[in-house]
Amino acid sequence: MANQSKKRSVIVVGAGPVGLTAALALKKKGISSVVLEADPFGHPRPGSRAIYLHNASLQLLEKTSEDLGFTLARNGIVWPVKRTLYKGKEVYKRNYGVTDTTDPHKLPPFTALHQDEIEGHIYDACVEAGVEFEWNTPVKECQTHGDGVKIITEAGEEWEADYVIGADGGRSVVRNTTGLKFEGPRTADTFLVVDIKEDENNPMPLERVFHYQHPAMNGRNVMLVPFKGGWRVDLQLLEDDDPEDYKDVEGVKKWLPNVMHSKYSERITWVSSYRFHQVVADSFTDENRRVLLAGEAAHLFAPFGARGLNSGVPDAIIAVNGIEKALQTERQEDRQEAIEAAAKERRIAAKWNRDGSTTALHHLQGNAPEMNLKREVAASLTSIAPKLGRWLDEGPYGPKFGPPELTTKY
Repeated sequence: MANQSKKRSVIVVGAGPVGLTAALALKKKGISSVVLEADPFGHPRPGSRAIYLHNASLQLLEKTSEDLGFTLARNGIVWPVKRTLYKGKEVYKRNYGVTDTTDPHKLPPFTALHQDEIEGHIYDACVEAGVEFEWNTPVKECQTHGDGVKIITEAGEEWEADYVIGADGGRSVVRNTTGLKFEGPRTADTFLVVDIKEDENNPMPLERVFHYQHPAMNGRNVMLVPFKGGWRVDLQLLEDDDPEDYKDVEGVKKWLPNVMHSKYSERITWVSSYRFHQVVADSFTDENRRVLLAGEAAHLFAPFGARGLNSGVPDAIIAVNGIEKALQTERQEDRQEAIEAAAKERRIAAKWNRDGSTTALHHLQGNAPEMNLKREVAASLTSIAPKLGRWLDEGPYGPKFGPPELTTKY
């Protein structure tokens, strides 16, 4: 490859859903770009990942690529019922009624489908738009200076750009080689996340169900969330539990029939155990204002409230908006100000999301006497004070107010 062909206005590192969103936004604005992805094309991505897109994310994706938001909605599901139980007693139920994901004029409040499918639909939109990809191209180093960025790959190739969007995940090479660092704690509790294939001939009702201290699980918290074609089961282990006893498939088969029909024990597709990080990068841009971080390269949250991918999508959009403004500006100070503004906005949002998921974790943890008492009292009074049932239902997701609205409209 000739050196001239390795120069682009923007390089996107990472072809996950956040990097793909950034690439689509750059293409729509006519900004020269390329996506560098470490994995070969079609390489399966391990782990249990995002399954939920909020309406706000669907709207952003629709504005980025016509019909993308509606395509994701049509191929996902909206569960119409959510229920919360405390020690086996139902304390909250809400029925949203008939939910339609096929309305061609209105996006649903959310859609639920596996991240593999989310990525597939965004990738298809990228291909249709003519986005350029370089697969099997792991990045070794990202070097920034006042006039641009140099990317050095593991194979020794060099790419140059005016700007880089680092969307290369929690172990981001872009973040690590530009002097940016994660700040924040890791959760003390271990969570088990299980993906299960639905029995399409005899499926369970489409209900999101959360159990505080499930009586058949010796008081462990359990959540069941449906997505298109399957279920996500979250199990919060107790402080004295040995994760090794629970996290392999054979271990899951021992306890899963306590919370679902026994047939699902033979339909397990993935098991993961996590102690979630609650971290945000100390800055979303480098000292030369040539890099912008997005998605898990910029922040890692516990999954409660679906804050990860739904924060990553606006990360990508705002990064592209900031870069567009910088490319249109002649003065170096104004260019740096445009990048700094984009980085600051998304870091504020990330810190809010981390606080929200931290609140949710505190609400869930069973070793806090004060919170245990609050939950116990609330559950006992839901029949006369229904708002307490709603509080119990919303607790695992953190507050619903904030974060700040996007200051730069797409």
